[in-house]
Amino acid sequence: MDFFSEQKFGKPDKISKGDYSNCEFLQCDFANTDLSNYRFSDCEFKDCDFSNAKIPDVVFRDVIFQNCKMIGLNFEEINQFNISFRFENCMLNHSSFYGTDIRKTIFNSCSLIETDFTESNLSHSAFTNSNLTDAVFERTNLEYSDLSSAINFSIDPNQNQLRKARFSRDNLSGLLYQLNIIID
Repeated sequence: MDFFSEQKFGKPDKISKGDYSNCEFLQCDFANTDLSNYRFSDCEFKDCDFSNAKIPDVVFRDVIFQNCKMIGLNFEEINQFNISFRFENCMLNHSSFYGTDIRKTIFNSCSLIETDFTESNLSHSAFTNSNLTDAVFERTNLEYSDLSSAINFSIDPNQNQLRKARFSRDNLSGLLYQLNIIID
């Protein structure tokens, strides 16, 4: 496998299967691309499109995604060893993190509509200013996570681990939806 270090890749570039370290990807189009077994460590992706990309056994370690379109990705297929990433202003709608251990993940100003977090470990994570409309949280570990500025979530406290999770008074209704009560 080829090794690439401290390089920049732009929109017209086609990247080959390899191990990428400290690289920057700007406006790259990975939509519907098979990225199986690629490795990314300490990389940044800015304004890239990953929609419906195939990502089995991809390695993401200390990776930052900024302004990326990432619709319909199955993160449960990636290499689960030492996963570490951060999402800033990304669209992750219809993606799945089912069963992943992604503690301390930052979702800053992200759209996570209908994203599946079932059985994920999201402890110590933050959903700053993120939209969680119809996101699925079942048997999810959200302990010590910050959802104080998240919007439109529905989380059943009886089915999820919420010890020391942070919420604001304005979004507490997202914890009470299953009671079918009216909050004014």
